[in-house]
Amino acid sequence: MPAHPKTKQPGSTARMLAVYGKGGMGKSFFTTNLVSKLALLGNRVLQLGCDPKHDSCNALFGGISLPTLGDVWREFKEAGREEELAAHHVIFKTTIMNGAATVYGCEIGGPEVGRGCGGRGITFGFDMLEKFGLSQWALDYVVMDFLGDVVCGGFATPLSRSLAEEVIILCGNDRQSLYAANNIASAAKYFASMGGRTKLLGLVVNRDDGSGVAARFAEKINLPVLASIPLDRKVRELADACQLALQEPRFDALFDRLARQIIDRTLPTVKMEEVQPLPYKEFLSVFGAEEPDITPTGATAEELFGDHQVRQPAPVITLGLMERAVGEKPEMDAPTRLVVTRLLKELGMYVTEANHDPKKGMTLTIDGHTTVCIGNTDDLDSKIAILAALQRSGEPFRYVDLRRPASPFYR
Repeated sequence: MPAHPKTKQPGSTARMLAVYGKGGMGKSFFTTNLVSKLALLGNRVLQLGCDPKHDSCNALFGGISLPTLGDVWREFKEAGREEELAAHHVIFKTTIMNGAATVYGCEIGGPEVGRGCGGRGITFGFDMLEKFGLSQWALDYVVMDFLGDVVCGGFATPLSRSLAEEVIILCGNDRQSLYAANNIASAAKYFASMGGRTKLLGLVVNRDDGSGVAARFAEKINLPVLASIPLDRKVRELADACQLALQEPRFDALFDRLARQIIDRTLPTVKMEEVQPLPYKEFLSVFGAEEPDITPTGATAEELFGDHQVRQPAPVITLGLMERAVGEKPEMDAPTRLVVTRLLKELGMYVTEANHDPKKGMTLTIDGHTTVCIGNTDDLDSKIAILAALQRSGEPFRYVDLRRPASPFYR
């Protein structure tokens, strides 16, 4: 008989963990083995694939590609049965390690290839899961396998909505995966400064080659390394065959130790205010590199357009000092006047240029060097509140996108 997880009272809240990292770093491998170990230790666990390529749960289910929430929803909608869609249509279960434990899986998926925004698909998926009562399910853990593109508001959903209680960042010893880790840490710290409850647990180094680069990065950014998973040919072959690395004693022990630390909450304490994402120059120093002190040469219009007619730039209103702009530019439209006046009076920000783009809407330059994409004046109070929070945080920024205040972005 297959073993079943311990019974948990309905209505209790599961611990929500998110695994983030650069694509191709082995997030699904790590998530699947962590989920399996948590289940083998007697917990009710759901693995939630949050990547449009929807292959997170493949190994968990022995090679089966689960129907995605998005695909099932489309089928129900096309059949006129959208209101009948329920959790049991998109949440699946299986047993692992010869029936030693039961695990649950779901792939959120996304739009059809080339036909939509993956991030919006993820946001839609979470909305549907919440509609199905995700927070009320009798689970101990929900472990989310997430694409590391936190620039996209959809993929940053666990951070922006505080859906994830804790975040593990998966990385390697290479520059690209650590660059993604730096961005993820920056996003997590930003949302924490805005009142978010999500906390970083630390880094897990996958396919560790022993170079120690990730450990140097972790020390600089003030995050612990929770585990180092060695590069191993046999385990890679197991993963490629959609089998668990837990079959190998060394890897079973590694995941057992990490899972028990998560369960017992004995991992090193991380204070979000002490996490220090690295500026680009300092980030390069982790690898012994330096950014050349060279200003890039801009391409000329002749080089870009060749013999074609040079396009006219979008209209730009040069404002100069804010007081003069508001008082002496009668051609300034009312929405722009409203925004620049409030920025000056409430935040002391001087707008030196305003650009009106047909697609992006209103884009402002603050003090000649900071770009703020406002879009339109909808929800202007929230947009100004976000800018105020950025000011208070002390974080340096040169670009802020507030067109979607529910998922703002800055760098």
